[in-house]
Amino acid sequence: MARIAFIGLGNMGGPMAANLVKSGHEVLGFDLAAPVLKAAEQSGVKPASHVSQAVKDAEIVISMLPQGRHVLTAWTDILQTAAPDMLVIDCSTIDVDSSRKAHEMAKAASCLSLDAPVSGGTGGAAAGTLTFMAGGSDEAFARAKPILEAMGKKIVHCGEAGAGQAAKICNNMILGISMVGVCEAFVLAEKLGLSHQALFDVASTSSGQCWSINSYCPVPGPVPTSPANNGYKPGFAAALMLKDLKLSQEAALATGASTPMGAEAAQLFALFDKQGNGGRDFSAIIEMFRDKV
Repeated sequence: MARIAFIGLGNMGGPMAANLVKSGHEVLGFDLAAPVLKAAEQSGVKPASHVSQAVKDAEIVISMLPQGRHVLTAWTDILQTAAPDMLVIDCSTIDVDSSRKAHEMAKAASCLSLDAPVSGGTGGAAAGTLTFMAGGSDEAFARAKPILEAMGKKIVHCGEAGAGQAAKICNNMILGISMVGVCEAFVLAEKLGLSHQALFDVASTSSGQCWSINSYCPVPGPVPTSPANNGYKPGFAAALMLKDLKLSQEAALATGASTPMGAEAAQLFALFDKQGNGGRDFSAIIEMFRDKV
């Protein structure tokens, strides 16, 4: 079993680290928030007072942090302590440029590196069923895969440095767009006198089917496990969806890609967030469309 340092133990990182402990790995963790660190300790993670303490003697380091600047700062500290051939994995969702800079830093320190953002939300993190989208060398991926399998059920090597972040940004742009479309359809169905169950029974088994309706239906009833049945308690917060949509639009601008639907989805989630809904599940945006009709 491996000695792993885990940096960032929040809503996603905490349960991911706990699953590593359950798999028999020795996990040392660090987080700036004391209550978060204490909660991780209760799941078997050994707390560290600083990044350098967590990383000391670690074979593998995993980071799960909010933004690219946080990752670059943390990796600066990590790589100052790192032994040659240490594997550093970033599971955050950040911009591709920052991810590639982190890879360059690791290479300069003679360390292997992987960007491996996740999909599956807090439920997937707790259940160990996340999907990992990985970017980096074949050697880094081969070494990381058994570790990632302790936290997820699907591990995809998407390409070289930054490819995991690119895949995550594209995937979540699809998700944001599709959720908007599904929400609009249910609001229209309500106005037409069609029941939620009737629309679900048709759309989930015909040409309208997609993850946003089949697995994460934004109205109560049809999918019992969806946040709509739990007061829109976030599995994936609207603020995080907005963050990912902004990343997609920054990437589109940088590459000259045309993403009009992605841009519209970003504007809609920005409005939803501005109305004070950033902490709710992103599927709760259906309520904004009801207010507009």
